[in-house]
Amino acid sequence: MGHPVVHFEIIGTDPVRLQGYYGELFGWDPQPGDAISDEVSQPGVYGFVDGATTGEKGVNGGIGGGPGHRPNVLFYVGVPDVETALGKAESLGGRRLMGPVPKSGDFTVGRFTDPEGNVIGVAGPSA
Repeated sequence: MGHPVVHFEIIGTDPVRLQGYYGELFGWDPQPGDAISDEVSQPGVYGFVDGATTGEKGVNGGIGGGPGHRPNVLFYVGVPDVETALGKAESLGGRRLMGPVPKSGDFTVGRFTDPEGNVIGVAGPSA
C-alpha cells in the first residue's frame, strides 16, 4: 500500500489575504497558529485548516507565508521516517531542500525536489 497525502500548504507573501480568499472560495476556516518551522511560514501568521472542514475525506492543511516567502502550493506525503524518505528521494535523482525539521518533538517534515524540479513534502513522526 502506498503512502497517503497528509497535509497541504498554500504559501504566499500576504497570508492573511490568502486565508480570507480561500475561506470565501471554499468555506475553509483557517485557525491561527505557527508552522513547524520559520522556513515554512513567518511566525504567528500560519492558519491551520482542519480536514473535517475540507470535505468528507478532507486533508488537513495550512495557509501561511509572509514577506520573503515565495508563493507556492505544496502537499506532504506521510512516511514512517522522514530522513529515510529524503535519502531515498535523493538516491532516485531528487534533491533535498529542507529537513528533517525539527530534529525533536512529535512531528517532523522535509522537502525535496523530484527530477523535474517539483517540490514535494514528506511528514512523519520524529525519530
